[in-house]
Amino acid sequence: MFSGIVESVQPILSTEKGHGALRISIRRPSEFNDITTGDSIAFNGVCLTVESCAEADKMTFALAAETLQVLAWTEGSNLVGKKVNLERSLRFGDRIHGHLVTGHVDSLGKVQFLEKQGESLLMDVEVASSVLPYVWKKGSVTLNGVSLTVNQVSGSVVSVCLIPETRKRTNLGDLSPGDLINVEPDYMARALMRGMETG
Repeated sequence: MFSGIVESVQPILSTEKGHGALRISIRRPSEFNDITTGDSIAFNGVCLTVESCAEADKMTFALAAETLQVLAWTEGSNLVGKKVNLERSLRFGDRIHGHLVTGHVDSLGKVQFLEKQGESLLMDVEVASSVLPYVWKKGSVTLNGVSLTVNQVSGSVVSVCLIPETRKRTNLGDLSPGDLINVEPDYMARALMRGMETG
């Protein structure tokens, strides 16, 4: 579990395709000095397992076919240099400053609109129809691993506001209209709706 509060933004250093997986190496933040092989890291909101962290300045992950399909990453995807949001998994007793995030991204959204409003940035994201039952005004949504409050929902478009701190500490401020973004709806909303469907 994660909280959607990004700890670091780091670039992808290299990729390697083979044996049905895509291995990705990223720069290891200096504060991630407690990470060991097998730990879980939210990687742009996707829960990935650390495959190797023997080198002090690098971490390696293996992405399987299902994850690659959800992210629409193919063998030809230009990923090297791409900056990703990173968050270590929660520990019992940690404060949860965002909301509970599983790291199970199930769809991509598309950035439709960006507008500066003072120091903040308003962002509209078109999301998949499967996500819509779980998002509502003042609810929570995770975009690229960032916990955000929903300002409005209009049709298939979810509107959020990026405050200056969010723009500074995540990769969301680097987005442009047309960019794809990882979307995870609120875990508790999904569980509630599922309970109502089966109850």
